[in-house]
Amino acid sequence: MGASYSLSVPATWSGRLWARTQCSTDSSGKFVCATADCASGVIECNGANAIPPASLAEFTLRGDGGKDFYDISLVDGFNIPISVTPQGGSTGCPSTSCAANVNAVCDPSLAVKGADGTVIACKSACLAFNQPQYCCTGDYNSPEKCQPSQYSRTFKQQCPQAYSYAYDDKSSTFTCPSGGNYLITFCP
Repeated sequence: MGASYSLSVPATWSGRLWARTQCSTDSSGKFVCATADCASGVIECNGANAIPPASLAEFTLRGDGGKDFYDISLVDGFNIPISVTPQGGSTGCPSTSCAANVNAVCDPSLAVKGADGTVIACKSACLAFNQPQYCCTGDYNSPEKCQPSQYSRTFKQQCPQAYSYAYDDKSSTFTCPSGGNYLITFCP
């Protein structure tokens, strides 16, 4: 709690950042987390992605004087509140956040519970049900056919600036001229 870490990435880079929660070393010496684990068995993920559900900060950094693109995504579910705040570089670049605790309003069919029975993460409908209408696949693989569901609407109500399903593009992607830094904050 209250820790910080600086991460340097190339000027041109695309990737995701996330927070794992309830982490420890198990009896065999493997590092494991209750949410957003990457199954590396060690603290470093070594290129592996988060195992959903996970709140994600996603970036495409241009580094060529163009624009950086960034967003917060709940398409893979939610585990912890998160924000992205541009720093340095150009002024006026918007911050984005998912400050709400979606776990507190998670539909029981999407809930991931910890050992004590409390909700520690909230799956996306795609992850929970694996059906094309929730995953925007198959016949639903277009913005016209893949519409918000009751589940993604709950995510959007809690976190209006975050992606709530695959085609939630209208108010969820943010840009800033390249060359600045970004502060990613995870709020337990």
